[in-house]
Amino acid sequence: MNLKLSTCFICVDDHDKALAFYHDVLGLEVRNDVKYEGMRWVTVGSGGQPEVSVVLEPPGVDPNASPADRQALVELQAKGLLRGVIFATDDVDALFERVKASGADIVDEPADQPYGVRDCAFRDPAGNLLRFSQAPKK
Repeated sequence: MNLKLSTCFICVDDHDKALAFYHDVLGLEVRNDVKYEGMRWVTVGSGGQPEVSVVLEPPGVDPNASPADRQALVELQAKGLLRGVIFATDDVDALFERVKASGADIVDEPADQPYGVRDCAFRDPAGNLLRFSQAPKK
C-alpha cells in the first residue's frame, strides 16, 4: 500500500490576508478560490508539489460543530494555539529575509538545530505557527 499526503488544512480568519501571505510572500500557487453558498474554498500549494494542497479555511467551518465549539476554535486561533505546518526549503536564510521583509511576526530566527536541520519560524496573519526547515547540506 502506497500512502501519500494529498491535502492539509490551515485555519485562517481572513482569506484575503491569508492569500496575501501564502501567495504573495511565500510564493505558493493559488489552486482554488471558489465561493459557494456563503463559503469560500481556497487552496494553495507549491509548484514543486502539485499533488499536495493546503486548504485555508475559517475556524469551525465543520457543519457539525456547535456554536460553543466554533467560538472555542476562534479563541484558540486568536491566541495562536492552533498548529500550522512545517515547510521545507533549500535556503532557509533567504526565505527568512523575504518573510521578515513582509512584516510577519518572527518567532525564531534561522538556527542550526541539534536534530540536524536549519530552521526558522513565523506566525501567519491568523497567528498560526509556521516553521521552515532546510535539510543539512551534504
